[in-house]
Amino acid sequence: MASVDDAPPNRDNFVLVKSILPRQPLFGADKEPRPVVVTERLIIRPFSADDLAGLYALRTQPEVMIWTLVGSIDPDLATTEAKLKTCLPGAYAGGISESFNNAIIWRETGELIGSGGVHNLRSSFGWPELGYMFKKEFWGKGVATEFVRAFLRMWEALPRVEAEIKVDARSLAGAELEGGNVREQLIAVTADENHGSQGVLRKCGFELIIAWKDNDSRIVDRLVPISLSTFRYFPKPVQPGEQQNRA
Repeated sequence: MASVDDAPPNRDNFVLVKSILPRQPLFGADKEPRPVVVTERLIIRPFSADDLAGLYALRTQPEVMIWTLVGSIDPDLATTEAKLKTCLPGAYAGGISESFNNAIIWRETGELIGSGGVHNLRSSFGWPELGYMFKKEFWGKGVATEFVRAFLRMWEALPRVEAEIKVDARSLAGAELEGGNVREQLIAVTADENHGSQGVLRKCGFELIIAWKDNDSRIVDRLVPISLSTFRYFPKPVQPGEQQNRA
């Protein structure tokens, strides 16, 4: 059962644990190339500079951006371009991959309809964090569920190493040890009223662990409380000898 705790994550109270996590940087010249995965209706591939127009079309839909941290559409193409640069293959910060974000393409037309993946390897709870967004025209069609299921297999196929990580201690409840290490987690944070996204996460094996409150980051001129929920998923990494691409 999820805990109810009004306190937002506080890195001063994080605890240091050992876990098995994807090796960083995730990709690079001497590492495996970024994967391209094809599902029934989607192509999930790395972003390229040519995706600027498609990403701008996505990030200028108010219905989409209201669920993001900024809460508003990109004011100009330059803002979208800056965001795109953080998603391109080879974008690293201090030797650590900034993200494993992907362009999500509608197979039938080749249109960029979404963006998704692990956009933050050190989230507000310490663990890697999943996020995604889709054009409003594709809501309610099972597309998000199709993407998340495929991406989880992409994430699980990454090579892993033992690593130390500081995490919110509340995320450790019910996370048993495996070989002396805390079991790896992938988290997702949603606004309580975002029932659609919560339904997707549950369908894909996520469980609600913490309900908490914070100031709404989408409102910059005053403090307005917002209720948030954190979900987690326990990845099932590919074992030696297994097929690497299970999508």
